Amino acid sequence: MPEDRQLLPYLLMLVLVGCGGTEPYYRGDGPGVPIDVASIESVVPRNEPRSRYGNPSSYVVNGRRYDVMASSKGYLAKGKASWYGRKFHGKRTSSGEPFNMYAMTAAHKSLPLPTYVMVTNRRNRLQAVVKVNDRGPFVDDRLIDLSYAAAAKLGILAEGTGDVEIRALQAGQAIPRSASVPAGVSGDSVYVQLGAFQHRANAELLRAKVSGADLLSARVSRAEGAKGAPVYRVRVGPLDSESEVKAVLAKLQRAGIGSYRLVTE
Repeated sequence: MPEDRQLLPYLLMLVLVGCGGTEPYYRGDGPGVPIDVASIESVVPRNEPRSRYGNPSSYVVNGRRYDVMASSKGYLAKGKASWYGRKFHGKRTSSGEPFNMYAMTAAHKSLPLPTYVMVTNRRNRLQAVVKVNDRGPFVDDRLIDLSYAAAAKLGILAEGTGDVEIRALQAGQAIPRSASVPAGVSGDSVYVQLGAFQHRANAELLRAKVSGADLLSARVSRAEGAKGAPVYRVRVGPLDSESEVKAVLAKLQRAGIGSYRLVTE
């Protein structure tokens, strides 16, 4: 329609000024102070009209055309997640909303705006529900760009990217887990593994740092690595309940320790 054609240049401008750049902008993009993960609440999916902006049938970025999906129902995908923060804080997203690095939001190339999705970190099994209100990331093979808060909740701040699964949610749909609660905790003892080293001295240094963060159960254990070489693992645990896991993860974030994985035995 003529009105839609008049809006198209503005729509494309919003796409480009969202998180649609081509540079990896997660390094050093946080606020400089560790965020309290325990205080971050996931959003609740609700019925919202499609955004007037950010939902053209298709758009072009860097010479590549992207088609916007008619519906998010049934959407499930796996891929690489990155995050964006201070550099874009306060700027307009592709949906027209201002970007808030402390809100649980995300950017996606083709999902309708807005869409609510459950994001699962496939490495540590942390989960978070976020609102997709922006376009991107237009970098390499990345699937979704998370806000700073969402990345903190999922434990990918330190590495900058992570392997995730995203599942679209509909209003009223039951949410399987709450943010920061690992999936599959019940039934086994859980350990938070902070690192694995070839030399015990390096493992002891990390253990000392963790102990300074009041994680007194941190210990170094020896295991057999590739080709029989010893590996020294720094772990917290065993943790026998979800509440224990949540408490440990909150302490790690307050201590500025953002690289870890959950393992069960």
